[in-house]
Amino acid sequence: MAEHPAYPVGLRLTGRRVVVLGGGQVAQRRLPALIAAGADILLVSPGATPSVEAMADAGEIAWERRPYAEGDLADAWYALIATTDPEANTRASAEAEAHRVWCVRSDDADQATAWTPATGHSEGVTVAVLTTDARGRDPRHTAAIRDAVVAGLRDGTLAPHHRTRTPGVALVGGGPGDPDLITVRGRRLLAEADVVIADRLGPRDLLAELPPHVEVIDAAKIPYGRYMAQEAINNALIEHARQGKSVVRLKGGDPFVYGRGMEEIQALAEAGIPCTVVPGISSSISVPGAAGIPVTHRGVAHEFTVVSGHVAPDDERSLVDWPSLARLTGTLVVLMGVDKIGKIAETLIAHGKPADTPVALVQEGTTAAQRRVDATLATVGETVRTEDVKPPAVIVIGAVVTVGPKELA
Repeated sequence: MAEHPAYPVGLRLTGRRVVVLGGGQVAQRRLPALIAAGADILLVSPGATPSVEAMADAGEIAWERRPYAEGDLADAWYALIATTDPEANTRASAEAEAHRVWCVRSDDADQATAWTPATGHSEGVTVAVLTTDARGRDPRHTAAIRDAVVAGLRDGTLAPHHRTRTPGVALVGGGPGDPDLITVRGRRLLAEADVVIADRLGPRDLLAELPPHVEVIDAAKIPYGRYMAQEAINNALIEHARQGKSVVRLKGGDPFVYGRGMEEIQALAEAGIPCTVVPGISSSISVPGAAGIPVTHRGVAHEFTVVSGHVAPDDERSLVDWPSLARLTGTLVVLMGVDKIGKIAETLIAHGKPADTPVALVQEGTTAAQRRVDATLATVGETVRTEDVKPPAVIVIGAVVTVGPKELA
């Protein structure tokens, strides 16, 4: 008799009893989705992994610490059989059949009455993949198909005929520069955009992927050169959003780490424009990491401080307590401080920071042009000049500079 394909269906398990037999790795992978579905879950197992035990401790599932016993599945709507005892699995499978309970069996899919598809999610869409031939027994095959579909939905390459749009403005942190380091949500919103207002330090390669109809506005915040006033940026966001367009404000790093993101949100709120905030990977942590520098390290640094260096320590506009920073023993990360680093180093030394404290400058971090230049507090001012270090560069001050393998630098 020919084997027929499985019939796909979505189970609505909210408030309905689901029994899971076995508290091992299979249960650990499957339980979160069952919990998210709102199921009333009973776990029957003598033991469990720490993660599964934590779900029970949090009250997300009920746990009876014992082996499977006849009758456990009598009132269930759905069962996951995943114990390490094949004989118990066979008895439980027979009970599920007798009570007409849909049953997934981890050790023998042929004896199950249901299969678990490879699933993924993208903004309100659930993708579930079951293959209809012998390859359906290979989870890697279905997972690869699932991943391809979900990735296409998320980055916009697999777009529905009716393009989804998020109204208003999305304030998107683009990450430190490498286009692969933007968040999945940020990339999806870019794919939906009608207008993108981008900073120079945003991931520029992403702009090349936008469809021709998308209007790209260069905010042009170039240090010590041409710039677009913040008020003009705010007005552009409001103007395009009021025209009913989907607007993305693409920033480098994270919008709230020296990105003036809150100023833009305040302006939008005053204008009654809805705004979605998508956090980004901050260059203050990611760029040192890409250069082989951990901002904290056991036995070396128990804290790190991120500070703006765009005004010198002796400038009356500075809000930084440099004397206090000089007394800290952890890592100091300076952003926007390339041209002021000589004066910063002098100030730190004057307030007690050892002159031989290691310093690393990472220019164009995470991009193809990344380079790292090392110095000390005593030499960094001159090193910046002789090595012609240009912004954007992240400056790391502290013992962590020297703990990583040199080949990562």
